[in-house]
Amino acid sequence: MLESKADFLAYLKNVRGSAENTIISYDRDLRNFSKYIETKYGGAGDEEVTPLILRSYLLYLKDVGRASSTVLRSTAALKVYFLYVFTQKKISSDPALELDPPKIKKNTPGIISLAEIEALLKQPDTTQFKGMRDKAMLELMYATGMRVSELIKVQLGDINLHLEYIQCQSGAKTRVIPLGSKAVEAISRYMKLARGHMAKNGENTLFVNCTGFPMTRQGFWKIIKAYSAQAGIKDDITPHTLRHSFAAHLLENGADLQSVQEMLGHSDISTTQVYAKLAKSKLREVYSKAHPRA
Repeated sequence: MLESKADFLAYLKNVRGSAENTIISYDRDLRNFSKYIETKYGGAGDEEVTPLILRSYLLYLKDVGRASSTVLRSTAALKVYFLYVFTQKKISSDPALELDPPKIKKNTPGIISLAEIEALLKQPDTTQFKGMRDKAMLELMYATGMRVSELIKVQLGDINLHLEYIQCQSGAKTRVIPLGSKAVEAISRYMKLARGHMAKNGENTLFVNCTGFPMTRQGFWKIIKAYSAQAGIKDDITPHTLRHSFAAHLLENGADLQSVQEMLGHSDISTTQVYAKLAKSKLREVYSKAHPRA
């Protein structure tokens, strides 16, 4: 089943420059579809997949209680895969051509106030190596709006503290993001005083865990959870909360939409517009006392 999956995943990586998380998600979605086909139909080749089979699978996902976002992503994976197979002339028609994605309600991005950001950033004990690292990671994420997957992949050569910028890699795409003085200060302290004691010899990743190897998504998630609890922040904080807050605070303080789009790495400006569409009354409610950080 899905005879061209390996070629398709290589196409996503090498031609489209898709992010690693997107490729992993599509791979998982296509494997789940293959299992469904195997269980219900005893297997089927790409040419044998029909629009009815695809619609039946999406209905099955809804029936077993999959979230609308999961069904939406699965729909996208199937549409992109079968379009690829069709354009490669491996099937005579595209069975996913008229596949309609489910309509899902977009949740307002979770943001926290500048006062809460300040409280969070004060939590790491910067007299300790681990605290220096944590402070640098938190400052860098809030200063740039990087995704956590991008943050944990930063290499030593990606950052220029003298010129105060960082190169951010997402799939095959690279963007350059300016750094603020607080992020530069925290990263400099970590690199000068802590990283040499924490990293394994030859490790080139900027942020490492306590075993000396690259920090993981789960590791950084636990760091944020611990410090948000210490700071007394009641809202559920995730790494993405810092990204959302970065964007919302910039726009509230006068940044133009296109600049924020470029820094966030959004391919479609409509994704960035979600932050601009937040009602001013809501933003004032969330961080009414916010002011730009020095």
